[in-house]
Amino acid sequence: MRAVLTKVKSASVTIDGETVGAIGKGFLILLGVGPNDTEKECRYLAEKALGLRIFEDENGKMNLGLEAVGGQVLVVSQFTLYGNCRKGRRPSFTEAAGPELGNALYEKFLAICEELGYPPQHGQFGADMKVESVNDGPVTLILDTDQLM
Repeated sequence: MRAVLTKVKSASVTIDGETVGAIGKGFLILLGVGPNDTEKECRYLAEKALGLRIFEDENGKMNLGLEAVGGQVLVVSQFTLYGNCRKGRRPSFTEAAGPELGNALYEKFLAICEELGYPPQHGQFGADMKVESVNDGPVTLILDTDQLM
């Protein structure tokens, strides 16, 4: 699984002109699922992401996590994180999980976030979404279970 995690001051996701998820301070997580991912990778990635301490403490050091700052989470599915741009000018997305597995693990990721105490705002799997964010820092991290586990 892959995630692009951005520390934000605010973020929202809109579908067909309707805001379906919005947060204040917290993490915007763009989530991609690979064809060999399982619930094991899903849990690992959720725990890793939600446990990151990337908010500044009183000394200006990245030392505080979501809980310490009362942060929220917005999760948006994004299969394009598995886009392969090696050949030509048009990305190939054959390295992304199919819709059935992708949706199942996306929903599982949302459930794990809630279980860990961060009920996520979220988009809709497979929908055409508009995502807005006010990045804080900016701080953006790439998490990939192939490199983390």
